[in-house]
Order: sequence, then C-alpha cells, then structure tokens
Amino acid sequence: MSRTLILASNNQGKLKEFSALLSSINFDVHAQGEFNVPEAEEPHVTFVENAIAKARHAARLTGKPALADDSGVCVNALGGAPGVYSARYAGEPKSDQRNNEKLIADLSAHVDKSAYYYCVLVFVRHADDPQPVIAEGRWNGEMLAEPRGQGGFGYDAYFWLPEQQKTAAELTAEEKNRLSHRGQALRALIEKLR
Repeated sequence: MSRTLILASNNQGKLKEFSALLSSINFDVHAQGEFNVPEAEEPHVTFVENAIAKARHAARLTGKPALADDSGVCVNALGGAPGVYSARYAGEPKSDQRNNEKLIADLSAHVDKSAYYYCVLVFVRHADDPQPVIAEGRWNGEMLAEPRGQGGFGYDAYFWLPEQQKTAAELTAEEKNRLSHRGQALRALIEKLR
C-alpha cells in the first residue's frame, strides 16, 4: 500500500529523481502543484532552514506528509556562492542559462574552480512535526567555463567530475542518482525512514 507524499517543489527533474527512489519504500510522490500549493517563501540563508520552511508549507496546505529539498552549487572561490541563491543567482525570473552565465563570469578571474553541490532533505509527517527527518549530501567537483552534455538541469553541464571525466550533464540518470548530492541525501533519508 503506497502512501502519498507531497514534494515541496514543481521541478520535474527532482520529481522524477525522488519518485524513482522513494517508490522502494512505498511512497507515491506528487508535486505540490497537483494540490495547488504555491511556492513557499525561502527567506533563510541556510539550506536546512529553507527546506524546513518548504516542507512545513506543503504539509500545512495539503494535510499530508511532505518532503522538501534545498540544494545548490557552492563555489569555494566565491565564498560558497551561489549557495542557497543557486536557482535565482542571476535574479528573477529564474533562468538556468542566465545563472550559468553569471557564475562563469564571476568565476573567470579565479584560479580555484573547485565547487560542490549540496543538498538538504527534510521530511515532515505533518506541518507541526516536532522531529523533522533531515538528511544531507555533498558532491564535489569543479566548474568548467564551457558546457558539456545534454542531461540534467541547473548547473550540471558546467559541473565537472574529475573521477568520472564527465560533467553531471553527461551522466546517465542512473549514474547521477548514484553519485549526486541529492541521491546521497535521499539514500540517507530512506535509511532513516525505514
């Protein structure tokens, strides 16, 4: 018997990734938009605070358990930027292309291109859950000046993985689920939920 779980996002890439992995523990994942839940405010400067706010928002408006992630790319030479502002790094409206252009321009004067994707997942049983389940993942790499690959989304085409000799956008969906920050966090979350 599968249980309904609200994903506090309308990102189809995330919905696909989460659905694939959470079906193993009998969760039927639905984007919050299916329940007419608007995007939550993300006023915080940390990933965990934003993820908690988004999970509680979705749970409050649907009356169902909710899962939120807050993730982004953190570039060491830029003091961790874009970080929590990854989706809106170049301003509104959100644009992967403009975000990538801004990041590459901001990084052009720096020798250190090291970066990492970071993800925090928060699962709440209900809106006022006093013990949210929290898991995190970190995926190390480097930023390239030119995109490579057609897969993924966000900064994936610029995120170089030295061990794989590929960008995140050149990985198969299976490889990305196994290696990524989100995949790591989701596996940790599944272990905690079991």
